[in-house]
Amino acid sequence: MSAHIESSDQTDQTDQLGTREYTSLAWQRIKGGETGILPVLGGFILVSVIFQILDQHYFTAGNLVNLMVQAAVFTLLGMAEVLVLLLGEIDLSVGFVAGVSAVVVAWLAQPQVGWPWWAAILAALVATAIIGLLQGSLVTRIGLPSFVVTLGGLLFWNGVMLFVLGNGGAILIHDDVLVQISSGTLNRPLGWIVMAVTVAVWSMIMWRRDARRRGSGLAAPPITLTVAKIVAAFAGGSGLILLANADRGILAPVFGLPWVVLVVIAVLLVWSFLLGRRRFGLYVYAVGGNAEAARRAGINLARIRTTGFVLCSMTAGIAGIVYASRLRSISTSMDGGTLVLYAVAAAVIGGTSLFGGRGKALHGVLGGIVIAAINNGMGLLGFSAAAKYIVTAVVLIVAVTIDALARRRQGG
Repeated sequence: MSAHIESSDQTDQTDQLGTREYTSLAWQRIKGGETGILPVLGGFILVSVIFQILDQHYFTAGNLVNLMVQAAVFTLLGMAEVLVLLLGEIDLSVGFVAGVSAVVVAWLAQPQVGWPWWAAILAALVATAIIGLLQGSLVTRIGLPSFVVTLGGLLFWNGVMLFVLGNGGAILIHDDVLVQISSGTLNRPLGWIVMAVTVAVWSMIMWRRDARRRGSGLAAPPITLTVAKIVAAFAGGSGLILLANADRGILAPVFGLPWVVLVVIAVLLVWSFLLGRRRFGLYVYAVGGNAEAARRAGINLARIRTTGFVLCSMTAGIAGIVYASRLRSISTSMDGGTLVLYAVAAAVIGGTSLFGGRGKALHGVLGGIVIAAINNGMGLLGFSAAAKYIVTAVVLIVAVTIDALARRRQGG
């Protein structure tokens, strides 16, 4: 009996020691410049608290759910930009590539053309993938700078949009499914089911990964921390569903988690899995971190970079579909130039390095949410568009400064 108690106490002590060691290691990494998502989370909390103090409507259910819908395009474009920034490249055309996608969907889904919604979406994604393949090939096969190629793409695809739509033209979206992508919501029970299944699957994957690393003797979070992450995920998911299920209607009841949030989560999970669990992701980080070393290791640089541009354009295509769904149309008034600036800003504010080799799809989501929070809060306060641009620029400069200082500390 005493032996059992002694063994149990020793196990608890080992686990506590592991927790302390892991926490100490994490703190040393933060001090060394590997801050991860801490700056963007701190920035989001700070921005939210300031806006709540200035306007008591900021933390209402209606405004926060509206914020999630507003952030969808920014987060999707941010994830698109992450895919090329990781390679040490940049894509300045994503705003108008999204516009081309929106034009293809809206035009094919017109009653007189008659394509079903799913075929129109598939055609738009194929078209944007071809755009990414073309631009990526110019960069990798001919050796042109991605800045120049995609700047040309920004101008070219803007011209294509103007040519198809005509000066001042627009295409309305009548298909109910396409409209529901941004305006539709889940019913209350289905929202809980989707949340529970999503968090359960994520928890299972994380638990198996950590257990496998512990069994192999590799560095892994202690069990207590893994359990804490799972509990936090369920708590956060429950809070999100409670918020979305609150009645936020004015003239009629409106409740439920917006469909577009599920679209963003699905893209995030797919790209996180691709970058974090597949060989392609390993190659992307290798090329972005040290292209010459990756080439000597036998990695096909041209193929990896071209694939990155293809995936970037496809993700921008998804953003374009969401953009058109929210406005229920696409017109020449779409400001793709501003959208691409927000895309780069979202990726960098979220924590992706401009120098390549460091970043995650999650960074594009977090940065997009911060940008949407700034626009949303300043809109509530009645600030002008000029003020929104100035504040977003300041946040971007701060994020780039943190990235530069982090690289300096790691190198020093």
